[in-house]
Formats: sequence, structure tokens, C-alpha cells
Amino acid sequence: MKVLKIAMLAATLLPLASYAALGGAPGSTGTSSPTMLRATPQSAAASSTGAANRTATTPYTVRESLDANGVTIREYVLPSNVVFAVTWEGPIRPDMTALLGSYFPNFVAAGESRARGTGPLIEGNGDFRIESAGRLGHFFGMAYLPRLMPANVRPGDLK
Repeated sequence: MKVLKIAMLAATLLPLASYAALGGAPGSTGTSSPTMLRATPQSAAASSTGAANRTATTPYTVRESLDANGVTIREYVLPSNVVFAVTWEGPIRPDMTALLGSYFPNFVAAGESRARGTGPLIEGNGDFRIESAGRLGHFFGMAYLPRLMPANVRPGDLK
């Protein structure tokens, strides 16, 4: 219950985010917002380490943005213009309501279903998966939709 209260408080107090919601089109939540400092479309091959073995045609592109709070958000976008995964890293958690969109209730349910205590939140099912961890001043995580993940992409590739 404490995790739920913290998540709800953070979602209420944080400014509106400028990144896409999971499962939506990139920039669908208002990329013209002043909180977005930069967005750089990149090929997946150029943005990941050890990508020398990948071909020039990649199954997704990566959009990276840095919000006003210093949180780096990466959107992993399919050629069909759908965000299949998001990752974040920064001094605070991002606005999870805006980041996860319609999957936010899944995030809340995952927080409620786990035992109390410290440690990472790693939950999911065939439709939605989230991994979130951190400590004061350094939070990070990823959320993705397994059903939309390209066949040759593993969750570990999304860093």
C-alpha cells in the first residue's frame, strides 16, 4: 500500500511529461512541451553496444529525451510508429501515469501484489512487463509489451 501511495503522490506532483505513452505513438502526450530538452531519433544499431553484428535495417528506432528533472527517457518505436518499450534513468522516477499510459493500472497492481520491503519491482505477464529499481537520487527501469517486442530483440537489449 505504501508503494501505491508513493506512486500516486509522485504522479500527482510531477509535471506533465513530454514523452509517448507505452503502446502509443511517439510524442502522443505532447512533445512540444517545454519539459522536453532534446529528442534524438537513432537507429537501434547505432544506440546499443555490441551492435556490430546487426544489419542496417533495424526492427525499431530509439528516441531519447531528457526532461526538466534530469530524467532520461528512451522510447523504443516500431516501424509502425508504436512505442513497444520505454526505459528511464534519473534522480527521480518519471511521471509513470504519462509514461505508461493505459498500462498504468498494471503498474499499480504490480506494486500492490508484491511483498513490502526494499528491492526492485519486477512484475509482468504476457501483455505487460515492468522492472523498476533505484535509490534516492538514482532511479531506473524499463517497461515493455512482450507481444509487440520484435522477434530478435531481448529485454536486455533495451538499455
